[in-house]
Amino acid sequence: MRRFSHLACPLVRRFSSSGAHGKTPVEALLEQVAAGKVPVSEAIERWPSITQHASASIEEMTEVVEGFARIDHGRGARTGLPEVIFGEGKTTPQIRDIFNVMGREHALHPERNTENVVAMATRVSQEVYDELAPEIPGLVYYPAARIAALPPAGRGGEDGISGVGGVGGGVANVGDGERGEGEEEEAATIAVLCAGTSDLPVAEEAAITLELAGVPVERLYDVGVAGLHRLLQQIPVVRKAKVVICVAGMDGALPSVVGGLARCPVIACPTSVGYGAAFNGVAPLLTMLNACAPGVSVVNIDNGFGAATCALEDRGGSAVATANPGRAFGDPNPLQLREACLAAVTTG
Repeated sequence: MRRFSHLACPLVRRFSSSGAHGKTPVEALLEQVAAGKVPVSEAIERWPSITQHASASIEEMTEVVEGFARIDHGRGARTGLPEVIFGEGKTTPQIRDIFNVMGREHALHPERNTENVVAMATRVSQEVYDELAPEIPGLVYYPAARIAALPPAGRGGEDGISGVGGVGGGVANVGDGERGEGEEEEAATIAVLCAGTSDLPVAEEAAITLELAGVPVERLYDVGVAGLHRLLQQIPVVRKAKVVICVAGMDGALPSVVGGLARCPVIACPTSVGYGAAFNGVAPLLTMLNACAPGVSVVNIDNGFGAATCALEDRGGSAVATANPGRAFGDPNPLQLREACLAAVTTG
């Protein structure tokens, strides 16, 4: 006899209202699939319409904050990350108010939000964080990445800092290639490479963004082409990654080299590091855009955050699907929905 187990299916958990009596539309549909009354193909077609309730309406998604910001509360449901605050150019009170509104929304509507981070801001200086911290309990700072983030209640910021150390304080996991005897080597989901130590702030912005999205990261720093042997030592790590982000300034040659060696998509991120003819990142940008190796995508200069979000998509959508498998306002991935429907059918 086959029966439906809603607890085994993350899709049902994501779109089921806690404490509600009776079956949710998702539970009813998957029970029909389990009973053989609805084919999987039909369930996939019906999925977007029955999951609309899990996300806010267009009006509810947009909230005006003191006339200076319009927050997209539905961003997390669509992409797996909440709308991210670009801190540079904003005043400290503006950043504070946006954080507070997003924190309140997360508490009121947890079903519409991601599990890993309530809100985050990029390009936040230490001075701005020091002003924000007393007014936003639980706020975590990653100084190397210049990211401030608010984790969900009950989740500490042990990987961030309120002082020094940790992933954000120094540089963790730089990939020296050495492991203890008997220690198993675990393949990271996404590898973040930077050519030189001067590129580290942009690389850390990418790495911390990925970790805040719940994705494991392997850091390989100072592996530029000026010392090619340092990169070649790390080829096994590169080839195990699902996506590789390459951050480089000066000549910007690293992504082209990695693109010829990797088995996965490569996202190139130029930095503004370099002498005069680097033109604040324009030279490496043009190099990366002209990469000979296939499968290399390029983001804007110093845009580590943009590289990370592209990597989440190139990873196969699984990071986004974990946070919101249904993508209520987008087109669902048929393979993911098929797997979810089949996972909901158990033998009892």
